[in-house]
Parts: sequence; C-alpha cells; structure tokens
Amino acid sequence: MLNNIPNFINNFLEKTQNKDIHIISHNDTDGITSIAIFIRTLERLDKTFSIKIVKQLEREIIEKLPKNKILIFLDLGSNNIKDLEKLDNEIFIIDHHEIIEKVPEKIHMINPHLYKGYSGEEISASGLTYLIAKKINKKNKDLANLAVLGLIGDMMGGSLSKLNKEILEDAKTKIKKGLLLYPATRPLNKALEYSSGIYIPGVTGSYRGAIALLRETGIERINNQYKSLLELNDDEMSKLITAILLRIKDTTGKEELIGNLYLIKLFNKLHDARELSAMINACSNLGYSNMAIAFCLENKKAQIEADKIYVKHKQYLVQALNLIPKIKKEEGQAYVIINAQDQIKDTIIGTIASILSRSKDYKEGKIIVTMAYSKEKIKVSARIAGRSGNGRNVREVLNTVIESIGGEVGGHAFAAGCLIYKEKEKEFIDILKKNLEIELVKV
Repeated sequence: MLNNIPNFINNFLEKTQNKDIHIISHNDTDGITSIAIFIRTLERLDKTFSIKIVKQLEREIIEKLPKNKILIFLDLGSNNIKDLEKLDNEIFIIDHHEIIEKVPEKIHMINPHLYKGYSGEEISASGLTYLIAKKINKKNKDLANLAVLGLIGDMMGGSLSKLNKEILEDAKTKIKKGLLLYPATRPLNKALEYSSGIYIPGVTGSYRGAIALLRETGIERINNQYKSLLELNDDEMSKLITAILLRIKDTTGKEELIGNLYLIKLFNKLHDARELSAMINACSNLGYSNMAIAFCLENKKAQIEADKIYVKHKQYLVQALNLIPKIKKEEGQAYVIINAQDQIKDTIIGTIASILSRSKDYKEGKIIVTMAYSKEKIKVSARIAGRSGNGRNVREVLNTVIESIGGEVGGHAFAAGCLIYKEKEKEFIDILKKNLEIELVKV
C-alpha cells in the first residue's frame, strides 16, 4: 500500500492542475480530522477547494455532487463504488473501510483492503490522509496530532500497528499507562460523571454518584477542586480502581480498566487525546461540523465554542443513558436490540451503543444494536460488547439485512451502522433477529 502512495499523489497533483476540488468526508472524528489534514495540505499547495461533511454517503447525496469538480472522498466511498462509477468526475478515495465491490480503474483509491499483502494492520482514514500529506510535503508533519485524534476516535488505541506507532512518534505523543477514564486532564468528579470510556452504574451520568465514589476512596478536594486522573498518586489510583471494580461488579480484575493514555499538544497545551476526539465528534454530531474542523485547525474562537458544545453533548449523553433502562429491548442469547425511536437523538445513538458495549451489563461478544429516528429514516448502530468480538462481524450482519430491505451500510467488523426507511422498521428488526441468531450458530 505504501508503495502506491506516490503514484496516487502524482495522479492527484496532475489531475487537479487548474481544477476545482470538492472534498466529501464523514462526520465522525476520523472524517473530521481527515478533512482538516487535507484542507491544510491543499492550502499549502495553493489549491481551490470546497467541502461537504455527511453522516452517510447516500445515493441522493452522490447524485447532487458538483459535476465540474474533482471529487475526493475521505473516510467513506469504499461501499459506494457502483454509484460513484456512474459519475463523470475524476474521483479519488482515501478510506480504510472494507470494500465489497470491484474498484474500476477510473477511481483512484488508497485503502489497505485493496492489497493482497494486507494482514489486518489497522490504520484510520486520518492516518492514511496524514501519510499522503507528509509525502506531498514534509512540512505537513505538523498535522500528525490530528491523525492521532482520528485513530483514537476510531478506537485504534488498544493494540498499535506499526503505521500508527509511526504517526504517534511524528506527533510527539506522550503515552502513559493508566485508568481508561477520560478526560484524564480534568477534575475527577467530572471525568467520572461524564465517563464514556468506562460505564460505572450509579456513577456515570450522576453528579452525586461521582462525589460519593470519591468520598469512598478518600480522595478529597484541594482548593475546592478534585485532582485530575494524571495527578493521582499510586495509592489514590489503586483505591479508585478498587472502588470502580466494586461498582461494576468486575470479576476479571483491573486489567480491563487499564490502558494507554495519549497526551498530544493542541493550542500549545497538552490534552487527553480521547477528550479532544470526543469533543470533535460532539461538535459534528450536534450539527457543528465546520466548528469541529476549525477546532482541529486551532482556531481560538472555535476552541471556546467547541467546549460549550461538548458540555451540551455530554448532558445529552447523560439523559440518554438514564433513559436506556426504561426503553423496551428485544434480547436474545447473543444480542440485544434497543429501539429508542424518537426518545434519543439519532446523532448520539452510535455513541450510546459504544458506551454500552464497554459496560459490564453485557457479556463479552454480545452484539448491541441501537436504533433512533432520523427524520424519515432510522439510524442504526451496532457494536460488540467487550474487546474480543468472539469472531463476530456486525458489518456483515447489517449488510445481509440491508441487501434484503434496502438502505445504506458502512463501518467495520466490530462497529458498524446503517440507515433504513421508517416504513421498514418492523421488517428490519424481524430479519435482523433471524440473522443474529444465525451469527450465534456460526460462531
């Protein structure tokens, strides 16, 4: 794949001479950081461009794309080959999602799944965009921190691939072992209350619950403020981990709670990369994608506004988590389907699925499917509980259903989503349940 990047760049630079460029990117953290990297790269090339951020690359969106511009797709496009092939535009794709159709020669693509030697080495779309940017101009090495945010946003911070380690080094990322609770740089009571890294019953989403947990551990306020996670001494950290284990009734030990904390510099200050990643995602989810991009490009005004939006987003998450126990669920041995309908915003239903997949309420390998209304459609998000996945592939499961009823699907084996029309709601659930039972038998 790396050997093909120079050819991809040469084609891009040649085809875009004196041409306008239109960039289409996904609205999650990986997509936003990808487009921020590409914007800065094009600015340094003195190229003219326009941008569009989308939740999902639907056929209707593709049909309305400008006819007279070079199109470049970031963090999407690999699942839309048939529709893209119909366009007369010159098309470039930088993506890391699975490819389910043959890619024609007219489409220029960098995607690890294209290459026979691909062995599953993980890299985000922002990581690929960064490697291309760095190859175009070494000055773009200063964009490595954005690629780190993208890989964290796409949950690739667990076991690092060789390519991701290279990006982390370029970004001069500081890595510390610690409790997977974020933000690690903010007061502990807030980190516990708004935690989406670890779901703690009675604490996550509860101000009083967070304070009660800290009192149990003997961690006191200093100058009317709690320490941050990074400021705890070994004894305090040990007591906090024990208290959390008791709350989540964890029988496996603290290993599940411990991992890498990534600290990167943005706005000339060290931040927890997971918090920045969540902040970018929050802005985009609430309809402020342009603000998220400006934040990535270190616009001071955007930093202030993004912080406000992030607070609002966390409040929505807390409200949604408190609603989950009240929502009727369809549950089997290997799955649970949570249909929130109009009770939870479609923009956060994927984040809710991710939080639940990391909670101890569901056994390892269980497939969690969340649904929420999105105007005339339904947003569906699927995750696998725990870390192993037990060989399951939620993207394949959703794709099989979509082939029967129609819709748009995308994602990875462990985290995927789709859009369906409301009138297909019951049919979707019925077929999905059958396919989830089949998936259990297969495994």
